[in-house]
Amino acid sequence: MKMEGFRVFQIFGLLSLSAIFPAIHGWSTDGHLTVCRIAQSRLSEAAAEAVKNLLPESAENDLASVCSWADKVKFRYHWSSPLHYIDTPDDLCTYQYNRDCKDENGEKGRCVAGAINNYTTQLLTHNSAEYNLTEALLFLSHYMGDIHQPLHVGFTSDRGGNTINVHWYTRKQVLHHVWDANIIETAEERLYDSNVDGLIDAIQQNITTEWVDLVKRWETCSANKTTCPDIYASEGIKAACDWAYKGASEGSTLEDDYFDSRLPTVNLRLAQGGVRLAATLNRIFG
Repeated sequence: MKMEGFRVFQIFGLLSLSAIFPAIHGWSTDGHLTVCRIAQSRLSEAAAEAVKNLLPESAENDLASVCSWADKVKFRYHWSSPLHYIDTPDDLCTYQYNRDCKDENGEKGRCVAGAINNYTTQLLTHNSAEYNLTEALLFLSHYMGDIHQPLHVGFTSDRGGNTINVHWYTRKQVLHHVWDANIIETAEERLYDSNVDGLIDAIQQNITTEWVDLVKRWETCSANKTTCPDIYASEGIKAACDWAYKGASEGSTLEDDYFDSRLPTVNLRLAQGGVRLAATLNRIFG
């Protein structure tokens, strides 16, 4: 694996992080904000202190405020673009690391699952000065959100739904954007007075009630691994086939039936992303 694509370069210091991070605006960031807000609320005392020490001062100890940083630096860190997703073979609805985790040039390990493994490994060296651990934390936090968005583990030919044109109600969109943003935005508008905090509170409540018996399984990794993105990716492509692609062919109009039946999956994946990010950070920092 080439480290150029993964190694965290010391291009940005904390002042630069501050400069590129004004207050978060726009609903398109709300999915990542939700994952990171849930995660930070579940950190152990040691992990919470470590995260606080790694966050840029401008974040004011709010991981969610910088959870979309990795999207904002894609054009500066060109090598990071393939690390946000996985392309899987069309219609198989399965994921295999050795087969699928590669970039468009075929370089192995350059996908969101490989990135999660890599930045987890970097953070495990937290007593070393070898890496920029602030950036490692921000990359890991963002990619944990990405891997739980079903169409970030989608089909190769349509680039995870990016070439499937649909209407979200009356608005032209691509299917990928519907899952990145439109379902969340519509839920906020209809159910939470256009307020992401209401969405987060509802998901948090489900974590402690409806899903409470599932949380331990979400948190657990086999073979004492620190993180297990292959599990998350396998769940993702199954959700993509069962919910995202189904009923959403080229030219489809997606309205209430699609929204009402898909929102529970979006909420579930946001919850899993937050719980698993916290579990990973707790294992890293003790």
